[in-house]
Amino acid sequence: MYVEHLSLTGYRSYQQLDTEIHPGTTVFVGPNGVGKTNIVEAIGYLASMSSHRVASDKPLVAFGADRALIRGKLVRGEQRTSVEVEINPEAANRARINRSNPVRARDAAGILKTVLFAPEDLALVKGDPAGRRRYLDDALVILLPHQAALRSDYDRVLRQRNALLKSARAAGRFSTAHESTLDVWDQHLAESGAKLLHARLALLGRLHPHLQRAYGDLTDGSKEADAVYRSSVVSLGDDDGLPEPAGTNGGHSLSGESEADLTRRFVEALLVHRKRELDRGISLVGPHRDELDLVLGSIPAKGYASHGETWSLALALRLATYYLLKQDDDTPGASPVLILDDVFAELDSQRRDKLAAIVSDAEQVLVTAAVGADIPPGLGGRQLRVVPGGLDDTA
Repeated sequence: MYVEHLSLTGYRSYQQLDTEIHPGTTVFVGPNGVGKTNIVEAIGYLASMSSHRVASDKPLVAFGADRALIRGKLVRGEQRTSVEVEINPEAANRARINRSNPVRARDAAGILKTVLFAPEDLALVKGDPAGRRRYLDDALVILLPHQAALRSDYDRVLRQRNALLKSARAAGRFSTAHESTLDVWDQHLAESGAKLLHARLALLGRLHPHLQRAYGDLTDGSKEADAVYRSSVVSLGDDDGLPEPAGTNGGHSLSGESEADLTRRFVEALLVHRKRELDRGISLVGPHRDELDLVLGSIPAKGYASHGETWSLALALRLATYYLLKQDDDTPGASPVLILDDVFAELDSQRRDKLAAIVSDAEQVLVTAAVGADIPPGLGGRQLRVVPGGLDDTA
């Protein structure tokens, strides 16, 4: 799969941008702040209907514009598809597929598949658990777009249950009415949470060998990368309801359990934590509190990995998604677009060469770099110079 044409209107720093993009490697070169990342961010948005840089759509719309448009022409084997998304900060986003009538933007998610690595991904290793949870959920949606409803359904129920807990806390007492209502929301949360947890565990099982392969490909192979899921459903947790330290997980393994088994565990855990949740006015059990422990050898990566190891592990997580997508659909033209945003400048020469070798056979690789010298010679490809407000393809 590849993007053969991209058009931006009122998007970030671009009032209007139209460019042809070829299969193989394309490098967008230009100084910091000129708009390189805006281009690849737009392509990523066209795939997932979300930005890897900001949670809100408002910053995506150019100053003074009331909306932004992203249009892409996609090629998958012999099939060509056009996708257009209209970003409206004050209204629902809309999309058009092959110039059809407008549909909800999320209905167009997944037509284009991308795997994007950016400097922000260092937070996957060094940052808070929320980033690692999002990594799993994003990978799940890339692989199976219809699974996007799992997280949204869970978040909706979680908001309702938290509102009830806050109401009971504010009232200063837990009435019979509160108890009966909370029992209902406990069941809703357990059912939706079990579905999300089951999907995450299944995905992690499939990602695991690819993570080990990717980290080995990027390094000298002296250490093995691992990722261990810790669920608050089977852990008593600390005073904040966070899962126990790596390796304990309450002594349980959840990987082989059904959704019904997980739902039952979830309800039991909610009952155990009920008093603490009422005291705090917030839900302390569920996928929103879980952790993904990243390990190198036998040592936690967070706090112990070197700078180079951290970069390699963050890259390996994204490459694992890329490998899994390729394995999941090996038909000609199905390979996802690989996006490397300002990656090579942070790698030593050995890791640059290893990464270039890994991605060299991808159908389309989009790279951003401040200077062309950051790109390993083995990667090759076409270079486009990014200038304020546009591209200079004569570079």
